[in-house]
Amino acid sequence: MSTITNKWLVGAVFITIFSTQTAFSQDPEKNTLTLTDVWKKADVYNRQLQIQYLRVQSMDERTKAAKDERLPEVKANGVYARVSNLAIYEDGLLNTPTQYPVVHGYYQFGADAYLNVYNGGKTTREIKVRQTEAELAKEQQNLSTTEIRYKAAALYLDIYRGRMYEKVMLQDINEREKELEEIRQLHKNGVVLKSDLLRAELKLSKQKMTLLEIRNGIAIANQRLNIMIGQADSIENQLSIDTLIASQTPARTYEDYVADAYEHSFAFKISEKETALSELKLKDVKSNILPKIGLYAEYAYTYPQILFYPYSIALYGLGQVGVKAGVPISAFYQNKHRKQEAKINLERQEIEHADTKDQVRQEVKAAYLRYTEAITRIGVANDNITQAKENFRIVNNTYFNQLSLLTDLLDAETQLLQSRFDLTTAQVTAQLQYYQLLKATGNL
Repeated sequence: MSTITNKWLVGAVFITIFSTQTAFSQDPEKNTLTLTDVWKKADVYNRQLQIQYLRVQSMDERTKAAKDERLPEVKANGVYARVSNLAIYEDGLLNTPTQYPVVHGYYQFGADAYLNVYNGGKTTREIKVRQTEAELAKEQQNLSTTEIRYKAAALYLDIYRGRMYEKVMLQDINEREKELEEIRQLHKNGVVLKSDLLRAELKLSKQKMTLLEIRNGIAIANQRLNIMIGQADSIENQLSIDTLIASQTPARTYEDYVADAYEHSFAFKISEKETALSELKLKDVKSNILPKIGLYAEYAYTYPQILFYPYSIALYGLGQVGVKAGVPISAFYQNKHRKQEAKINLERQEIEHADTKDQVRQEVKAAYLRYTEAITRIGVANDNITQAKENFRIVNNTYFNQLSLLTDLLDAETQLLQSRFDLTTAQVTAQLQYYQLLKATGNL
């Protein structure tokens, strides 16, 4: 399809849809919504998105908590005890011991601090892990937002399609009622058979039943949309489709959309973050064999002084500062399989990332082809309406001139009605497929 044809057809989609928007926004007491309004409400009130928002906030706090691990650990402690007399079993455990009196009150209070200097880079990696998890949660939130927006657009367009069906059906019922009156008059004059009258009445009855089904479908979609955007079920949404999409439909190639998806697709970004987490996990496991070094200080008051000789029945204070260092020797043989597991998990995640890339490309391809197909279908539907109108005009004239059967007229009416339905369906499908394409590329 040429670029010029593409632009013409895209314009035809939205001009045709926008030209009918005023039919559904006449009642000032009802809630008038553009699709932009729907998305804004969904971003704020949708419960699924609220859960994602809270999850992102939780991950941000977890990142801050990881950064706090760089601060020194400070503890205050205290001990109070009642000490019994010292029992000396001079003649064995089964004989009465000699009791030597001691100071019965014992207490200690003090504080100590520890500052991690080096622990194999675990603290730095923990912060990086938490930051990556927070970024992953944000991308998952963005993906959920895109999916909710697409579902909201589908419901919004479903209501729009139902309202257009209703308009077309009401027009058709009005025409069929006039036609039925003409057939009744012809039957009264003996020009047509009773069977023709019965068939016309049956056709009108079916049309009214179809109208009821259409209205019920509108009510169902309207309730679902209200639930999604946090409105009461009783609100009847009047649609006012905005021009948000028209300015965002330049003619682009499939390759352009794929490149855009690799840069903006949320599913692709999520896969990247998960791969980065696997890499950090492997580095963390490898660092299990590295030494740990830290500075410490402590000071405490104790009563009585029984730590050093000579003892003293008095309060004393003692403090110390120094360096603590340790090497996890057992990790040299205990860490082997943990490291191998982390390597396998990283390799698996890299394969999943490649698979995600394939899926993104496939989704973009399908959405692109379906969108261009829907644009083409609009032109076909417009041609079908023109042909159906002409066919109906010819058959209508021939029937009332007694040159064709009623079945031919009913078929012509059905074809005309179906062609009008098909045009509305093609218009809505084109717009929805465009949203699908935006969703696949991460731009919805």
